[in-house]
Amino acid sequence: MEFVIKISQFLLSLSLLIILHELGHFLPAKWFKTRVEKFYLFFDVKYSLFKKKIGETVYGIGWLPLGGYVKISGMIDESMDKEQMAQPPQPWEFRSKPAWQRLIIMLGGVTVNFILAIVIYIGMSYYYGDLMLPIDNIQDGILIENNVAKEAGLETGDKIVAVDGKKIEYFSQLPENVLFGNTITVERDGQTKDVHLPEDFLAQMIDSKEPFFIDLRMPFIVAQIPDSSHNKQSGLKEGDVIVALNDTPTKYTDQVVPALEKYKGQEVDATVLRDKQNITIPLEVNSDAKLGLAYATGATPKTLEELGYYTYVTKKYNLFESIPVGLTKAKDKLLSYFKQVKAIFTPSTGAYKGVGGFKAIYDIFPAFWSWEVFWSITAFLSIMLGVLNLLPIPALDGGHVMFLLYEMVSGQKPSEKFLEKAQIVGFIILIALVLFANGNDIFRAFSD
Repeated sequence: MEFVIKISQFLLSLSLLIILHELGHFLPAKWFKTRVEKFYLFFDVKYSLFKKKIGETVYGIGWLPLGGYVKISGMIDESMDKEQMAQPPQPWEFRSKPAWQRLIIMLGGVTVNFILAIVIYIGMSYYYGDLMLPIDNIQDGILIENNVAKEAGLETGDKIVAVDGKKIEYFSQLPENVLFGNTITVERDGQTKDVHLPEDFLAQMIDSKEPFFIDLRMPFIVAQIPDSSHNKQSGLKEGDVIVALNDTPTKYTDQVVPALEKYKGQEVDATVLRDKQNITIPLEVNSDAKLGLAYATGATPKTLEELGYYTYVTKKYNLFESIPVGLTKAKDKLLSYFKQVKAIFTPSTGAYKGVGGFKAIYDIFPAFWSWEVFWSITAFLSIMLGVLNLLPIPALDGGHVMFLLYEMVSGQKPSEKFLEKAQIVGFIILIALVLFANGNDIFRAFSD
């Protein structure tokens, strides 16, 4: 069932993005009276799952879910239709249109991608609002479990106040800013200090395969007391929060393990938070430093607020307020992704090791259905698709745009033979990138 939910979200998001991207090419092509021969979701190698001709265009669904395309008459594209290109140019063909019209047609796909992301972020801001945890409301610092982060100098209990001199306002901003940051300003034991991350910090994080490196410190909430537990008759109940063992505070789960080591093989008086009251319950710590119970690995914002651990801020927006908020979110995500692409093409960062293909995208989607999560991921993927398509690689939109800009500036149109060869080179580069990204997925799967 988990696979069905994840693959359904994956295919729905991918289909939506492909159709709208290709529609971005299709509509201006039609507007400029350019013939569109095909409009396909997925690739129809050898055969189609569905196709129907309406007017001069064949609309269809291919069997290979690696993308989609529109075939525009008189354009050197992935179809490599040399026979058509050998004929004299016709008025309805792409190559017969002015350069500015061809440029608009080629930029239509990525334009739709960016507009879609903006619309989604505006809609989400209006419908859901924002639930945020201000950094100032994290009184006892963050949780650091990853050994790479520890070796870099970060510690559990650190209050991160700035990254590269920029103040961090909300917890949700922390992971990405730290991951791509250089100097982390933390407050530790009442003093402020700078932690300088190594240049290949991102590569080390990818190689470590350890848990996420920045998280909230969570309360030790009793989730289950098995019948076999030596503390079954202690009086503990599910939902109890163990906040101290004897005189040792255990407000957070990360404090429980060292406390249990300290008292292993002994009976302790546990201070338990129940219904907002502290009560004392005797518990036995066995020789393995275990209590013989299961605890919750996380908690909802509502639960954390009720327990008094964190205070969240909920922001609601009306329709007009949601517009600048959505635009800001789209801008921040776009700049963030540019930062990631820059890191990928900077070998010293090792970010290229984290590049993933279709499995990596599939893994982003949760094992449960949430429209809020779905639209958030789809908006990000739309930005990602737009940015990647703008890369100046022949066979991508950015490659066509690069040659069109050259034509508009120089007044000279590259020959069709040159464009055909460039398209082939572009395909080789594109295939290499696809193989590398999906090869990373396979390598990580076997490594795990």
